[in-house]
Amino acid sequence: MIKLDYKSSLSLHEQIANNIKNLIFNGAYPEHSQLPSVREMSVDITVNPNTVQKAYKLLENDGYIYSVKGKGNFVAPVSKDENTETKKNLYADLEKTIKELAYLKESKKSIFESIDKIYKEMEE
Repeated sequence: MIKLDYKSSLSLHEQIANNIKNLIFNGAYPEHSQLPSVREMSVDITVNPNTVQKAYKLLENDGYIYSVKGKGNFVAPVSKDENTETKKNLYADLEKTIKELAYLKESKKSIFESIDKIYKEMEE
């Protein structure tokens, strides 16, 4: 289910993209599964179809989905390539987050426990 916060500093298309990423991460959309059409999604969440199209384009550019002309949008398989731009950006964000937590005197143990918790949740 996609939830939008109209008071958020994030644009609607970014919120939609983030919601879809979370659905992918949680297994609601497995690899190669078809996403709702732009029209269906726009009706479901009551936004302009152009907004949904922008979200899908953002997801496609980041490598989370792919489109098949005349068929729709599908969840991309997980890339084994460690040098994708998306992964580089995520590692940079992770490094920044860990540095901020260390500055706030968060222990390594707590950080590792958080990582373990995330992996356990994703395995379920």
